Amino acid sequence: QVQLVESGGGLVQAGGSLRLSCTTSGGTFGGYTMGWFRQAPGKERELVARVSWTNSNTYYSDSVKGRFTISRDVAKNTVYLQMNRLNPEDTAVYYCAARKYFTFVTPRDISYWGQGTQVTVSS
Repeated sequence: QVQLVESGGGLVQAGGSLRLSCTTSGGTFGGYTMGWFRQAPGKERELVARVSWTNSNTYYSDSVKGRFTISRDVAKNTVYLQMNRLNPEDTAVYYCAARKYFTFVTPRDISYWGQGTQVTVSS
């Protein structure tokens, strides 16, 4: 059973940066497409970024493209989300997500979720 544990959320001023981390345990890391979703109050959970298990393909939503970077360290069983130039619209709970072998687009595609970490951006 794969478990995902996020860290790195917090409160930051607009224009600032945060780095989220997601560490996996309980299973092999290889073969999993990893990513980050976020959910703001009253809104649906949305895909923010995704990285393939080979680390060769990445995806970013239009709202974060050019500001966020997803990466993974296979040796550390960890995936990162570097978030720069944050703005108040980025305020949400961020969830680490995983699916074995296949890509994903919607929350229904996900096999494993982290518990979520709050990111709050003040104006």
